[in-house]
Amino acid sequence: MERPRLVPPNAEWRVLLHSCCAPCSCSIMEMMAASGIDFTVFFYNPNIHPREEYEIRKNENKHFAKTQGIPFIDADYNRENWFDRVKGLEWEPERGRRCTVCFDMRFERTALYAYEHGFKVFTSSLGISRWKDMVQVNESGMRAASRYPGLIYWTYNWRKEGGSQRMYEIGRQEQFYQQEYCGCAYSLRDTNARRFQRGRAKIVIGTHYYGTPQTPSASHAPASPA
Repeated sequence: MERPRLVPPNAEWRVLLHSCCAPCSCSIMEMMAASGIDFTVFFYNPNIHPREEYEIRKNENKHFAKTQGIPFIDADYNRENWFDRVKGLEWEPERGRRCTVCFDMRFERTALYAYEHGFKVFTSSLGISRWKDMVQVNESGMRAASRYPGLIYWTYNWRKEGGSQRMYEIGRQEQFYQQEYCGCAYSLRDTNARRFQRGRAKIVIGTHYYGTPQTPSASHAPASPA
């Protein structure tokens, strides 16, 4: 499928892309590059737990960006701040208030970087996942952008025009790490609880990769990518 040429808001061709991981951002990066957009990947995801999982996702994203010649910003991993922000929301379901607070925190930091470094537009790979509420993601992005004059959050639907399918195709080609939970400690807890109820073993970090024999087919999406 031939994908359309993108035109960012106000034809601002310099864009900051908040990325949650390589699998979710790869097709977005491909489409931006093909459209001639001058973009930078911004990795800020203090929600990811434990540290081993965080490093796998970050380093894979960083490596993929390097192979594509795309600038990559490795932001701080202030995990304690994230736990403080979501305190009292530990038992919220996914897509609930905890996720809103999580998105707000990540986008506030992204918006600040964008403003301080002359980006007029930023967007995120978070909305490409079918496990995420796109309206919830976009509202957090727009809320963060509203803090700074002239800054726009690009609400493009990255799932359409084959974006989601292309994500899995690239994932298999690159043999990306296949995440089995959203990323935070509470999603890991809840995912393992569901697995226990279904007679499945707990998640073992760093074991599943797209395109390898132990990985399900592309039609079986990750349990809840970050």
